[in-house]
Amino acid sequence: MRLKEMRKAAGLSVPKLVEITGIPRRTIQEIENRGDCMVSRALKLADALGVTLNELCEQSAE
Repeated sequence: MRLKEMRKAAGLSVPKLVEITGIPRRTIQEIENRGDCMVSRALKLADALGVTLNELCEQSAE
């Protein structure tokens, strides 16, 4: 999952993403560290970032 990469590219901080999605800060940080999450959360995150679920879930280039 490319959440951290896409969040930074969108110029969003974790607190701003929390505000937009309603997903708790700790959960977002865990998703960025683990690289996976529930589909319902992934859909909220993709919507907030303006990307598709496929784009969000692609393997990062790292």
